[in-house]
Amino acid sequence: MGKPGTVIIGQSGGPTAVINQSLVGIVESCLAQPAAFTRVLGAIHGIHGILDGDLCDFSAEDRANLEVVAATPSAALKSVRLKPTPEICERVLARFKEFDVRAFFYIGGNDTAETTHIINEMAVRDGYELACFHCPKTIDNDLRVTDHCPGYGSAAKWVAQAFMGDNLDNRSMGGLKINVVMGRNAGWLTAASALARIFPQDGPHLIYCPEVDFSVESFCADVARVYRELGRCVIAVSEGIHGPGGADIIDLGETDSHGNKQLSGSGALGDFLAGKLKAFLAAAAPGRKHRIRADTFGYLQRCFPGVVSEVDATEARRAGRAAVAAVLAGGRSGSIAFRRQAGAYAVETFVTPLTTVAKDTRAMPRDWLNAEGNDVVSAKFLPYVQPLVGVLPAIGQLALTRVVAAKTRQ
Repeated sequence: MGKPGTVIIGQSGGPTAVINQSLVGIVESCLAQPAAFTRVLGAIHGIHGILDGDLCDFSAEDRANLEVVAATPSAALKSVRLKPTPEICERVLARFKEFDVRAFFYIGGNDTAETTHIINEMAVRDGYELACFHCPKTIDNDLRVTDHCPGYGSAAKWVAQAFMGDNLDNRSMGGLKINVVMGRNAGWLTAASALARIFPQDGPHLIYCPEVDFSVESFCADVARVYRELGRCVIAVSEGIHGPGGADIIDLGETDSHGNKQLSGSGALGDFLAGKLKAFLAAAAPGRKHRIRADTFGYLQRCFPGVVSEVDATEARRAGRAAVAAVLAGGRSGSIAFRRQAGAYAVETFVTPLTTVAKDTRAMPRDWLNAEGNDVVSAKFLPYVQPLVGVLPAIGQLALTRVVAAKTRQ
């Protein structure tokens, strides 16, 4: 550990079901080392809180309540989406000098890692002794280097259970059902819908991820084929699907400060695909009616209480503790990552340079999706995701053995 001083902790980007586990992991570890961390402060709304001086003192928080907060979804410090311009980061560093901040922990995704990296580079340039550590978080599971991201396991569990329920509904009623799942650049969360398949004819019957170019014509043909075979079809579609060269399927217009398109706040993609299916089936069989529905899961995937993976919660807390341990061991900067061990599921944490995580994202391996680009390869994907999600509800079905009643004699 370098010079003792104040700690500031922030949360950034979309919240998750376990982001507060990482927060409390950092807080408890820092409070246990008062000689190294003289004050432990939280930045409300992340970078905005630092710039505005809107900070809370964790020494004033009840420890028992911190445990309740740790198990509560969403960002307890409240979050922010703010592009890290050099001018903003200069102002943040000036605030750190004002408060004698010697350790900065920022919990978030790749944009958060980029902010942390820029601030660290400026501190090094100025010769200001400051440890800057990024703590990983994202339901998209798209951070580089790490085996997986805290937040993903719980969101994947929610998606799996949502598809279990939708499949049961669809099995009873028939028809076509499209569910649009979060995932801007990577299909990890959409692929988790495959966990809903318990029996041979269970949905989702088709899964579309951004790793493969999407064709509306092929999509309609795929759905029609399954529909003919089963009399129904449940479809998982990532919100980030695109045509060749990244071409938009539909134009949603709005973008955030990072230039990211606003995908999850609209049901437009689901409605568009449902409309295309209706037209395709109407042309194939004029006059026949079809039950076609579409839902956009949207923000429900991120912070749903009661659907939390125990492994995810434990590892999120562990990531926060590992960040503090890295600073105490003399680390100046980095991002916490997980490495999966051989044999039965187990992971270890390690520190990777901020530059390896900042800004860019990681897609699913292409060979984890089938050649047609409309499903996962279960033998490769399921062993990866199942330990992160944990136990799912048991699902049963009747054998439905047919009984032919004798005709009543007249």
